[in-house]
Amino acid sequence: MSLAELPLGPLERALLASLKRLEPTADSSVLAAAALTCQALAGGDVCLPLSRWAGKRPWPEFAFALPALSDWQARLRASTLVGDAGAFSPLILEGERLYLARYQAYEAQLAAQLLGRVEQLPSVDETRLADSLQRLFAFNQQQPDWQRLAAAQAVRRNLAVISGGPGTGKTTTVVRLLAALLEQPGGERLAIGLAAPTGKAAARMAEAIRNAKAQLPVSDAVKAALPEEARTLHRLLGNRGDSPRVRHDASNPLPLDVLVVDEASMVDLALMAKLLDALPPQARLILLGDKDQLAAVEAGAVFAELCEGQGFTPTTAAELQRLTGQSVPCTPPRSRLGEAVVLLSHSHRFAGDSGIGELARRINGGDASGTLALLGEARSDLAWQAQPGPQALLERLEQGYAPYLAAAQIGEPVAAFNAFNAFRALAAQRDGAFGVNGLNEALDARLKRRLGLAARDRWYPGRAVMVTQNDYALGLFNGDIGLCLPTAEGLRVCFEGEDGFRLFATARLPSHDSAFAMTVHKSQGSEFSEVLLALPEQPSPLLTRALLYTGITRAKHKVELWALAARLREAVETRAERAAGLAERLALPTSATPPSGPAKDQLSLF
Repeated sequence: MSLAELPLGPLERALLASLKRLEPTADSSVLAAAALTCQALAGGDVCLPLSRWAGKRPWPEFAFALPALSDWQARLRASTLVGDAGAFSPLILEGERLYLARYQAYEAQLAAQLLGRVEQLPSVDETRLADSLQRLFAFNQQQPDWQRLAAAQAVRRNLAVISGGPGTGKTTTVVRLLAALLEQPGGERLAIGLAAPTGKAAARMAEAIRNAKAQLPVSDAVKAALPEEARTLHRLLGNRGDSPRVRHDASNPLPLDVLVVDEASMVDLALMAKLLDALPPQARLILLGDKDQLAAVEAGAVFAELCEGQGFTPTTAAELQRLTGQSVPCTPPRSRLGEAVVLLSHSHRFAGDSGIGELARRINGGDASGTLALLGEARSDLAWQAQPGPQALLERLEQGYAPYLAAAQIGEPVAAFNAFNAFRALAAQRDGAFGVNGLNEALDARLKRRLGLAARDRWYPGRAVMVTQNDYALGLFNGDIGLCLPTAEGLRVCFEGEDGFRLFATARLPSHDSAFAMTVHKSQGSEFSEVLLALPEQPSPLLTRALLYTGITRAKHKVELWALAARLREAVETRAERAAGLAERLALPTSATPPSGPAKDQLSLF
């Protein structure tokens, strides 16, 4: 049968048309592999794992079947469309992994940049560092004190990867390690940058550092040198609209000596590769995130791959023990980046008897039965509605937002935002009765009826919206939350800003959606006092361990789950794994090192 009959999207069809112009007689299994690679990228995979599809029918409703693995690999190698790493071809084959050339280049380039950075050790005054660590982390009583060890490694190396769940003190750690860096000889001259994937995450990071530095046991000069502003990664690099190129790269590097990136688990492969390319080789890079959270929306799970193989050699463990006075576990690293990675494990938010903390541990451990058993207990910070219904859910949402809606009628921004952040509804997907779109539309209609408004009226006091399109002129960005409040001039949409609240006429807003319910993906990096998480009634590929963990850990005090037991079990037992080769490229060599990949100027060709 013809590939033209297959259920392909416009992007896959455009790719195949381009490939057939390059090789009119291309084998159908080669073209199918290209289409599947394109689809894999859309699903978050960096490459196509051939073994996953070999011998199968990728589109079950059609009779088309792929060859066995060895035969398929032979056909791919015989095609002029496919080359080895470094070849000038649109597709790159590395063993059982097939890449679009651009993404193979991103991955190979990123691996080389990371390995080059981790091998460079900066000059450090360890006597002064030991004094700084003792003073800055004197409040910690845990043994070992992983915050102190993370700071020590970040000062002693040009690359630090710090992972920890909510409440483990990532911001506390970074502000103190930056203070320790500034106390090093010449530290006062360091150019330090703060960045995050989204404007919301950047603003939270800057605010947290501004609040934390006032309590530091350091000189006023060190406090003054600590940065107070953060930018999105796209603005930092100088994004050029629809072009894959950015203003800052190896030929025009960022003017920084230290870069701290928060919420690094949200950074995709392409963006991380561009970031490393733009960072001067001698600059320190500190990545903060949670390896168990949802990965980036785009292709790749870079942060999780970087955290694989963490450990310390006996030599490094002894050095850290001498420097910090801590007893350091000695687990041999399995990655060439392993010693740059520190996992923060002690949660200061969730105490030992916390239901949310225990639920997070059971979810991450893949313990579905234990998760359901815990939800069945009478825990003050956990609630479970095991037989959810759409109408009952809407009534619960209206009840949950009642304090906020009352505060919104008064029009005082501080009270309105505090009340809105006290309760938040999250959903796994956008569509369906338990999806974001359905919940927002139904709740909007319900609230309008309560207020006696016509269905066509869009705005009312208390309507919450999320910006979905960046507007640099207004300073509003994708993910920003605005609340519609009454003012002397009429209804205005209020947004939190660095210097207070900003009011906009409703007609001036860029593209936006209602935001009483938001997806778990959009909630990443946010914290709410109480969270209601609704899962769909039907099985969904979106239901994974990472999504469930991310959703429940947005709550500081209480989680309420509206989900069938079967959906909860499926989510806990489904570990989302993205096909990629970065972890393999960074692993300690047990065989030949993977090829380095194509030259940089090939990045823009395919």
